[in-house]
Amino acid sequence: MKTDDLIAALAKDQAVRSPRPRTAIICALVAGGVIAAILFMSMLSHRPDIAEAAQTYRFLFKFIFTLTLAASAIGLVLQIFRPEASPGRRLWLIALAPGMLLAAVLAELLVMPSSTWLPGMIGIKPLFCFFAICSLSIGPLLAFFAALRYGAPSNPGLAGALAGLSSAGIGAALFVFHCPNDSPLFVVVWYSLAIGLVTLIGYFAGKRWLAW
Repeated sequence: MKTDDLIAALAKDQAVRSPRPRTAIICALVAGGVIAAILFMSMLSHRPDIAEAAQTYRFLFKFIFTLTLAASAIGLVLQIFRPEASPGRRLWLIALAPGMLLAAVLAELLVMPSSTWLPGMIGIKPLFCFFAICSLSIGPLLAFFAALRYGAPSNPGLAGALAGLSSAGIGAALFVFHCPNDSPLFVVVWYSLAIGLVTLIGYFAGKRWLAW
């Protein structure tokens, strides 16, 4: 076989094996979401007062915060799938959800009496909420890593961290259905701790398994 034929055959084989970046991430998003949903249904249930809670701004804000976090991080994962790609200035998108949360916390501090701040921050079963969000994030994280293995991100640590942030956003959004704590003070502490831990795990895992 001539050299040109061999190169063409290898290129064709690589094209068959490797899905497009968008396709790989979408498949990971669907698979990870399904796994997280199955885990949620097997371990947890929606809060009994969810119909009433859904009519409150604080409950709805938790969905807005977590989904904004997941969407911005997933968009950045798509940007760094290939070695020549870089998120560049688009990294500021990560600040959208935290900025919204800080604004909500400030509004809570201004509106609510100071006697409610600490109880709102501690909430009900805070450690359970922390570990539940981390657990619900495992499936999406594994799915995103499987998709990223088809690419070659130039910054494996950043790619892993963004995968972790995306996964934590998905896990946290699912947990909102169960979580009885609606105060932004609770969210800024316990949700942020869980999201931060999953992101950190993604960072170190990315440096280990996404390097090339």
